[in-house]
Amino acid sequence: MNTKTSPLLPILFAIAAGILMPNSASFAASPKAAKPAAHKKATSNKKATAAVSALPPLAAETALAADAPALPAKAWLLMDYDSGQVLASANADEALPPASLTKMMTSYIVEQALRSGKLKPTDLVTVSENAWCRGTSAESCMYLPLNSQATVIDILRGIIIQSGNDASKAIAEHMAGSEAGFAKLMNAEAQRLGLTHTNFVNPTGLPDPAHKSSARDLAILARAIIKDGAEYYPLYAEREFKYNGIKQGNRNALLYTDPSVDGLKTGHTAEAGYCLVTSSKRNDMRLITVILNTHSPQARADQSRTLLGWGFGSFEKATPIQPNAVVGTPKVNFGKADTVAAGLGAPWMLTVPRGQQVQTTIELKPGLEAPVAKGAVIGKVIATANGKPVGEAPLVAQAEVERSGLLLRGWQHVMKLIGK
Repeated sequence: MNTKTSPLLPILFAIAAGILMPNSASFAASPKAAKPAAHKKATSNKKATAAVSALPPLAAETALAADAPALPAKAWLLMDYDSGQVLASANADEALPPASLTKMMTSYIVEQALRSGKLKPTDLVTVSENAWCRGTSAESCMYLPLNSQATVIDILRGIIIQSGNDASKAIAEHMAGSEAGFAKLMNAEAQRLGLTHTNFVNPTGLPDPAHKSSARDLAILARAIIKDGAEYYPLYAEREFKYNGIKQGNRNALLYTDPSVDGLKTGHTAEAGYCLVTSSKRNDMRLITVILNTHSPQARADQSRTLLGWGFGSFEKATPIQPNAVVGTPKVNFGKADTVAAGLGAPWMLTVPRGQQVQTTIELKPGLEAPVAKGAVIGKVIATANGKPVGEAPLVAQAEVERSGLLLRGWQHVMKLIGK
């Protein structure tokens, strides 16, 4: 019996063959081209494993406004950039593995060396065998060729955008001779910045039992990066960087979805979980978030969005005292003037809970004696909202008070003795 062949059969067979047979293009692809696919497969497996081991929500231990979120991470923190005030946090001071968040200190040291002139953007950095990435998907790399040279500014981009372990090791060896030598620079800088729960062993964040940092310390470091390296901070917002013919995207998902976000750094190892430090500026307020050890890339992005949304929705800027206001006139002993005006030395803005009134308390130094220089600190002002301290600022002398002459000073001594 003859059967009539449907014209659709060849198409169906072709589709089936395409499903069952490996794609020939994948066999022909170069190792470099194959890496993203391998990376995606590894990432999907990690996501599946991590989803099972998601942490329970961690409630805020400190919060300056109501209804702070609970987030499924080992530690989290929200900081006001201008004042450094922690607006909400949980487990902020536990020393945890920071993974590639470590590279914020690496990049910060490079930026400070560029600012001071110790490094130039065009200086060449040699890639040693120790620094060289062997092309596996087990670590993040800039893919610097072995024994090649790259400029410092390209190395800096490779650290910040591509999270390159090779770039971090290469600049460490260039600046300090070895990773261990560079770690000493990192720890010295950590001490200078007041990072009290941090110890660095390497410039990459690759696992080591002694390599730790805390959410609070990482927020302080992020604030220093923004404040001290303004000319280089825009690098943290760049979404991609191409080097050695390989283009890689920034792993900070918020850069693609929130135009107010302009940094800073992601991190991940099996031990550290998924980590993210973010900075966002909306109108006149900048906030910094830290998420440590959550269960997926999506989770770290979502939790950062949640913190930022709560922060910008719950707080506002306030000016407790105008810059030109005189808030007190403390007595000055043995001066050509009996008193001096006290006021702010610089404009002072606070981030406070929305709708709450700010109260101020003035504390002036007792027993001031001439001479008093203009701008000398002679007290402080403390601001509170809802009974909680939200910030303080120094009060300075608004004018110079010269020391009185010998005769006048003698008379002033007499008046002081008789209580006048």
